[in-house]
Amino acid sequence: MTTSTVSTPEVYQGQFGEFTITQSDRTGVIIYRAGLMVAALSFAIGSALVLFNNNPIVIQAVTPLYTCFCLALGVSLLTIHIYMASLHRLLQAFWLIGSISAFVIGHYDSEPFAITVYNQPLTLFGVGFTFVALTGIYFKEAFCFNRAETKVLTVIVPLLLLGHLLGILPTPAEQFLLGGWAILFLVFAARKAVQAIPPDIGDKSVFTYLKNKSSVGV
Repeated sequence: MTTSTVSTPEVYQGQFGEFTITQSDRTGVIIYRAGLMVAALSFAIGSALVLFNNNPIVIQAVTPLYTCFCLALGVSLLTIHIYMASLHRLLQAFWLIGSISAFVIGHYDSEPFAITVYNQPLTLFGVGFTFVALTGIYFKEAFCFNRAETKVLTVIVPLLLLGHLLGILPTPAEQFLLGGWAILFLVFAARKAVQAIPPDIGDKSVFTYLKNKSSVGV
């Protein structure tokens, strides 16, 4: 006769009480990180095509890569753990605005998507919202985990986009910033892949407290 042991979940002490981490919580974190990795790889490949190849036919490949990047980022924004629900929804709204803008530009402009955005900086007033959402992730990770690469990315992204929008950055500077962005994004995604899962879930007692507070209207 054999006996089986059922492992009990570890109990964590949160700010507002005890909580446990479920398999569903862990799956959500894995999906969040997978989305970041796909987004980082898509962005890096697209950036490499822009930086190292001037063939218009090759540049057209940036469009499906950008679509993959947007979809993966959307998945990460759906599964990321952020205590402030209003901020979470705001980042998702930014992503949606940027994605719709990119869809319209990509389907109703005769030029390849990357060339249109580069030659017409005003398109960043729409497409740029996607990168505002991405910068929100970088800022959250920098604040929560003190990661050097996300601190730098929080500065690089608005610097590059605003610099291009205002036309104040020379081409070599833009290329340098784009290359640095792609590399650091990959570093960030790779480091997230090997990070322990519980810290990404956060203090579930805080989520419960905020949810209950919101439900009673206090």
